[in-house]
Parts: sequence; C-alpha cells; structure tokens
Amino acid sequence: MKTYLVGGAVRDRLLDFPVKERDWLVVGETADSMLAAGFRPVGKDFPVFLHPIDHEEYALARTERKTAPGYKGFAVHASPDVTLEEDLLRRDLTVNAMAMTDDGELIDPFHGRRDLENRILRHVSPAFSEDPVRILRVARFAARYAHLGFTVAEETLELMRKMVVAGEADFLVAERVWAELHKALLERTPVAFFQVLKDCGALRVVFPELDALFGVPQPEKYHPEIDTGVHALMVLEQAARLSEKPEVRLAALLHDLGKALTPSQHWPSHHGHEQKGLPVLAKLCQRLRVPNHFKSLCAQVMQYHTHCHRALELRADTLTDMLQTLGAFKPDSHLAEFLQACEADARGRTGFEDRPYPQADYIRSAALAATAVDTSVALLKGLQGEQIGIAIRKLRAQAVNDYKQRYQQLTIESA
Repeated sequence: MKTYLVGGAVRDRLLDFPVKERDWLVVGETADSMLAAGFRPVGKDFPVFLHPIDHEEYALARTERKTAPGYKGFAVHASPDVTLEEDLLRRDLTVNAMAMTDDGELIDPFHGRRDLENRILRHVSPAFSEDPVRILRVARFAARYAHLGFTVAEETLELMRKMVVAGEADFLVAERVWAELHKALLERTPVAFFQVLKDCGALRVVFPELDALFGVPQPEKYHPEIDTGVHALMVLEQAARLSEKPEVRLAALLHDLGKALTPSQHWPSHHGHEQKGLPVLAKLCQRLRVPNHFKSLCAQVMQYHTHCHRALELRADTLTDMLQTLGAFKPDSHLAEFLQACEADARGRTGFEDRPYPQADYIRSAALAATAVDTSVALLKGLQGEQIGIAIRKLRAQAVNDYKQRYQQLTIESA
C-alpha cells in the first residue's frame, strides 16, 4: 500500500508549525482492498477511511469533475489508476498540494514549497474556481498566516473576483460559511479573513451587513479613521489582542451594524444606531445559524457599548440596570467578555490603539459591589413578588452609588 502524508500536515511541518492532525493519501488501492486491510469507511461523498489502529484518515487518490453550480456539484472518480500528481492537482492552493513519503521525501509538483518561502497563497489550477468554499478557505489561510507575511497572489484574487461575478459565491450555504468564519475567528489575525473577502468582492455576498459599513463616515473628532467599515476591522484587530474567544471577536466586529442604516443626510452622526442594528444582527445570526451564546454577546455589545464607554458618567441606577440586563449578577456572568469587546471598540480607532480604558475596571468593581449586597435583607421585610426584585435593585443601586462616590473621591485625591 503506497501512502503519502498530504495537505496541511506537510505545509505546517515545513513552516515549523505544530501539526494538529495528519491526513494520508493512498494510491493504487480500492475501497474493497481498504476494507480487507481493516480500514473503516467514513463519510458518503468521498472514499475516506479510518486506520484500524490510530484512526487517522486515509483517502483514496481521486479526481473530480464539475457537474453543477455550488460546492456539491462534483462527480468523484477514485480508482487504482489515479496518480498522486492527479490527486494533488485538484487541491486548492499550492502550499496544500504537497505530499511526503514515509522517509521524508517531499513531492512538490506545483512548487508549493517555493510559495511557502515567498509567503504566497496561490491556486493550483483553474479548477480552483469550481468550488466556492475555496474563497472562504483562502481567506481563512490568510488569517492564519498573515503574521508571517503571507499574502494572496494577485492572480488568485482575480480568479476569486471572477467567481463572485459569476455567482459562485451565491451558492455558499450557512453551515459552510459559519464553519469557516468560526475557524477564522480563532486564527491569529482574523481581520485578514474579512480583508481578503472584501478585496475579492465576496464580502458583499457573504456578509452584506458588514460590507454596508464601508463608505459610511463617522465624526472625525472621535473616529480619525472616519470610515465605519475600516473602524469595524480595527476593532476586530484590537479584540484579537485582548481575547482569544471567538465570540468576543465577533461581537466586537459587528457592534456598529446599525450605522449602515443612518440616512446619508444625517452623516456623520449615528443617533440610536445601538438599537437600530439589533434587527440587522438578528437576521445575520439567523441566516448563518450563529450559536445562541455568540448571538447573545453580540446583541449585548451592540446595545450597550455606548453605555460602557460612558460608564463614569452614568447614574448609579442606569449602571445597575445595565449590569442586571447583562446578567452581571449571575454566577455564569459573561461581563468579562462584554468588557473586552467594548474595550476593543474604544481602541479600534486611529491613534487610540494603546489608550487605557478605565471604564472596564470601574464597571467590574461596581458589579462586585452590587453582587456583594446581602439581598436577604429584602426578604426579611416581608416583601413578596415583584416587590422583592424592586427592593434588591434598590440595594444594588445603593451599593453602586456608594462605590461611585468612593471612586470619585479617590480620583479627586489622586489628581
């Protein structure tokens, strides 16, 4: 049995990246011979098997033929006469079209190693254009390797643009979009994912709500970068610095969707964008089937990021109500993630990237003060029903107000 290590494992080994999983290619075998050797078949669309001992994936060498639009419109041909080079030819990028023998010999018919050294993401052949998911994959690889200086080859970007114009991106389904988006949000430079999609024109098809922000101005006094779309990507960049959690990064990216709804005659002001964006966010999350915990944080950040920025000015009652809505008094509170996304928003502006954000510590401390209140006092007064909640809110608001006064006094003394 001729087996070759292929794909990402070869690529990352050459880059000295940690290899998380290994994929193997089998040449000269059939499904029957694999079963006879003890391999277990997996999946329905491709001839892939699990090794009987280590359970790694082994795929029969195959070729593909486009039969219909979209990423499912393929006829797969797998047989013992399919060569290694023929299989590698159908892959997306040259850096993914390399193979390695058991003794470490590199087989590189499409010069993937050269492109690795030159930090280029380049398509293998025109067949790239047959699968729209590859648009998302290229963008995701850009997010993974941008910090190493990788860029997308201009001819590959041009091919991606032609795919978008031809309508191939319209066939992307929610599950695949979300899967690639989630992976991209976990990468070191997630902003590169969206920049590549914008550069090839796919952003307006896949994420039209985000694309609509580009060209929408904001007040230069507060946003020297002016363009709301540019700001959104800067916020994502800051979120990646502050948190590795994909939900924080997504919430930071999408917080200003409402600004795309502002009539141009009202520019650069965006009054009420925090509320206006909520239906837009809801539609995006429904379309892409975004998990609930992502959706919840995105909505909280969208609705309350301005309150967070103005925390030092808020009345104690207003701050208490915000904390209550955010679930800050619950054991499983996500206040920390909310504050990270808001801090990313504050820093995602030209010249503000390294500014301190005292609002985060202020809100955390206020939440701790309110949580420490002995709410049993309210119960001892014989209150019932809604009266209990009202009494507890008053106690928490008083604790927040006491903290606010102490904070202001300390600020005066340290001035």
